Amino acid sequence: MDFQLTDEQRALKDGTRELLAGRFGRDLLRAAVEAPGPDRALWRELGAAGFFALLLPEKDGGVGLGLPEAVLVLEEAGRALLPGPLVACQLLAGVVDGVATGEKTVGLCEGAREPVLWEHPAGCDELILLEGDEVGGGEVEGGEVEGARGRTGGAYRSASDRVSCASFASVDPLTPLARVLDLPRTEPVALDVPRLRREAALLTAAQQLGSAVRTVEMAAGHARGREQFGAPIGSFQAVKQLCAQMLVRAEMARSAVYAASITESVLDITGAKLLADEAAVRNARDCLQVHGGMGFTWEADVHLHLKRAWLRAERWGAAGEAEELLAAGLIA
Repeated sequence: MDFQLTDEQRALKDGTRELLAGRFGRDLLRAAVEAPGPDRALWRELGAAGFFALLLPEKDGGVGLGLPEAVLVLEEAGRALLPGPLVACQLLAGVVDGVATGEKTVGLCEGAREPVLWEHPAGCDELILLEGDEVGGGEVEGGEVEGARGRTGGAYRSASDRVSCASFASVDPLTPLARVLDLPRTEPVALDVPRLRREAALLTAAQQLGSAVRTVEMAAGHARGREQFGAPIGSFQAVKQLCAQMLVRAEMARSAVYAASITESVLDITGAKLLADEAAVRNARDCLQVHGGMGFTWEADVHLHLKRAWLRAERWGAAGEAEELLAAGLIA
């Protein structure tokens, strides 16, 4: 099996990076910190480029690609720290009219854990809540865990103004949160909830991968340009080791995330999410270390990657849950 990207996949990845660099540069990133939420004009432009319709079949007006391509696009979004309910819009483009074109945004909440948190509540037109056991016991067979994450559950859809919620402090200034207190369960949605949970975890891991790769670039760039004692700090062994460890973590996560997008196995996705979370968090911390005192300042972008990584690490499968599930797979 060949895990190298095809020419078409490389073009998709490069094109996404160019689009985001041109439409969501550093100035807009810093502006989004002060006024977080989806930029509707940018959202429509992304929709016109097919950003949200990758998984939608061509007969339904979509691009008709698969999870590997969606992973590449979300990796670039994570690299750019693009704010908004990206995973939800990617997965629910065929459920809510207008999402595929960027005219509408939709949120996705996991109701199996408390608190039930909703990302970008003010920027979403609709909310879909997933219910049922997220994690449970069971046996592992053929890479699937019977009774584990998302084997049962339902989904309910509601307009955003019908959801009762309360503000909730977010560690990430680019991702406002609200705690869902009540949602009318009058409009059930026929969704494959287990599959939706798996794909949400994988696409979140892809965003973490993008952030991990970006912090490697930031650390290496700073190490080449910053001088101490008449030499670039990148020439010092301690800094070299930090940057090398960052690269190893990012590439390990890349291999796991790309492979999981092909196998779509529960255990592969769980392992990929675990590795990507670790790479994103630890790379951001090491990047901050390489930057030294200036890395702690508000003006530096390092803290934005760290805070986003902390938030994403708790979404769609935290480390403790992933470790338990993988352990069950090893002893089955």
